[in-house]
Amino acid sequence: MTEIDVQVDLFHPADRVWHALTDRALLARWFTEVEPMAGGRDRLLLFTAGLPGFDAAVDAEVTDRREPELIALRCLEGGRRSRLTCVVAPTAEGCRLSVREVLEHGGWAEEQREGREESYRQALTGRLPAILDWLAFRQVDLRRGEAGMTAELPVTEGVDDEPAPARRRWPLLVGGLVGVVLVAGAAVWAVLPADPEPVAGPAPAPSPTATATPSRTPQPTPSARPTRSASPSPSRPSRTPSATPSATPSRTPSSGAPSAPALTARYETVSTRLLGYTGEVVVDNPGGVPVNGWKVVVTLAEGGSLTDVSGADWRQEGQVVTFSGPSVPAGRSRTFTFAVRDVDPLTRAPEDCALGGAPCAGL
Repeated sequence: MTEIDVQVDLFHPADRVWHALTDRALLARWFTEVEPMAGGRDRLLLFTAGLPGFDAAVDAEVTDRREPELIALRCLEGGRRSRLTCVVAPTAEGCRLSVREVLEHGGWAEEQREGREESYRQALTGRLPAILDWLAFRQVDLRRGEAGMTAELPVTEGVDDEPAPARRRWPLLVGGLVGVVLVAGAAVWAVLPADPEPVAGPAPAPSPTATATPSRTPQPTPSARPTRSASPSPSRPSRTPSATPSATPSRTPSSGAPSAPALTARYETVSTRLLGYTGEVVVDNPGGVPVNGWKVVVTLAEGGSLTDVSGADWRQEGQVVTFSGPSVPAGRSRTFTFAVRDVDPLTRAPEDCALGGAPCAGL
């Protein structure tokens, strides 16, 4: 039995995610257009023919619906029958959405199954979080009251309105500008007091150096040892140059060969949302042999954390995330994506990305 299983942690309440799952106008914005079919509101037609992994529209029938926890569909597409289940489970920071499709009749080619899974993953980790952020933004009144807290407004069902008016963004923009001014002022204040310190420091430093150098220099020049000092002097210069050139060329190629990166990496921000983004890194192997053991190190902006990673193993320590994965065949590439949350609205990319110390292209 062939199945596809994709899940994502969302930093939004379950009722908001359920609203994005079941509202036809919202669903068309982050996944595909949907139209009701004859036979009741539980019969739907999903226009998925243009999505990767889908070769026809999907005739879907709702078989189970438990708001806001679960919705299950029986799907018919191009002679294949499958069961699609969406489960919304609350978490400490929001909820987890799991999408699972099990093929019950017919078959998918491996390439088609991979494309179908990627379509689900991109929708869940990129476009859906952006829609949820937009819904959350429409619910918040950014005008502060007497208590200094923001107030939530009721959710409206319509989605034809444009996102919040520009006048509501002014508090965010003004706050950001004030923060920049304060940081810049603090930086200038911290730098100015440091100027007088080097004046007193360098004064005593040259004196001991100058006294030590002449005191040691005249010692090896007594008149009683002209003959003995002459014999070692020619031997020492002869050994020094012979050792230096022999060691330098022998170590340079041996240390340079493994450090020269056979792989290259390029970064791209593939989607953005109000408080996060989704990044993609492609690891290319232009050489003629497979390369194992690659690592891409990405430094996130302050406060940023990962919510989903596809195509690589990862480990996060503070703001530094290390990605690794399977070998890269000769002349081929490996691609992985990662979703980031809790970043400044103006931040749409990591602070740094490197493969073996070489910076990623495109960042």
